[in-house]
Amino acid sequence: MVNKPYVFVEEMETPVGPLTLVSLENGLCKIDFGKLDVTLPRIQGWLTKNRIQGEIKLDQKVHEEIIHQLQDYFNGKRQSFDFPVVYIGTPFQIKVWKSLQSIPFGKTKSYKEIASIIGNPKAVRAIGSANNKNPIPIIVPCHRVIGTNGLLVGYAGGLDKKEFLLKLEKSV
Repeated sequence: MVNKPYVFVEEMETPVGPLTLVSLENGLCKIDFGKLDVTLPRIQGWLTKNRIQGEIKLDQKVHEEIIHQLQDYFNGKRQSFDFPVVYIGTPFQIKVWKSLQSIPFGKTKSYKEIASIIGNPKAVRAIGSANNKNPIPIIVPCHRVIGTNGLLVGYAGGLDKKEFLLKLEKSV
């Protein structure tokens, strides 16, 4: 009999509302805004779309360090994260998400600047699309990407959350 892999989930409260954390055995792969009972159908759809199989298991111990680091971030005591992350997306999306992690804490870059960083200055719209599909917000700081005009545009969690995260980072 083959053991079925697990997909570990846990919910935590934060100043931007509840977050649902999703991890595979080798690291965090998704953060969804909302309580587990609301996010679970979205998570199941995301897992299916990305061909990730496993039994969903509620497990706080797996997420203990992630929760601790996120709490430190929201309390202004942490500016980066050092737990394992699993990027699940296309090669282009992963390239964009990794480039977002080079944006310094408390700073912003435009979609146009990110396109230049990855060496594809005409890919501004594709950058926006990849940003929108970022499964690990906060950790992969897509909230630090703004419009060329300096305005806050687009955030899967809502512009109110994006504004909160940017103000939090600027206040530290």
